[in-house]
Amino acid sequence: MTKQIKQLTIDFVSDVSCPWCAIGLNALRQALAELDGEIGAELQFQPFELNPAMPAGGQDVGEHLAEKYRMTPEQLAQSQEMIRARGAEVGFTFNMDRRRRIYNTFDAHRLLHWAALEGRQLELKSALFQSYFGAGDDPGAHDVLVRLAAQAGLDAERARQVLESDAYAAEVRAAERHYQEQGIHSVPAVIVNGRYLIQGGQPAEVFARSLRQIAAESDAQGVPA
Repeated sequence: MTKQIKQLTIDFVSDVSCPWCAIGLNALRQALAELDGEIGAELQFQPFELNPAMPAGGQDVGEHLAEKYRMTPEQLAQSQEMIRARGAEVGFTFNMDRRRRIYNTFDAHRLLHWAALEGRQLELKSALFQSYFGAGDDPGAHDVLVRLAAQAGLDAERARQVLESDAYAAEVRAAERHYQEQGIHSVPAVIVNGRYLIQGGQPAEVFARSLRQIAAESDAQGVPA
């Protein structure tokens, strides 16, 4: 008898300038690979801006973190090393010497919304993480975004048209408000089946255990997983 695969929907609320979101996504994908044949998932990325008021050109990372979190240079170095090590554990490479500035990410979220309609959202999200944390590229720069869209298998000219208009701005702002109203104030926030919250960049084994538990609870309640 063929084993029935339980299907879940996962909303991954995140920002492309959030290192723990990059870690969390890789860990979640590792968990889903482990659960392949047991649990399937429809993964959707939802917008969250850590710094919605950030001007074009951004701000120095050290200066920004000192202002926002009162981090000393020593604390920043320790935090970056911990992030680098956690990234390595899940197969994500952080080049901290290249990520020197924090940027505005609103246009990146608009492009991600469009990419979802084109069925290439995961590819673009992954490209954005690698571009920012690997090369230090500005995820608000239109030339960078167009290049990454093409890299993700999207039409570059259409991507440019989206960016040069206000396309999907209202949809992104509405989604951001929705998740804030639902109590999401830090990311990554992983929402399963619209009901269960897994908060933070958890290890792959935590994601796998949580997804198995959610699937089992859905079965017990007679709710389609």
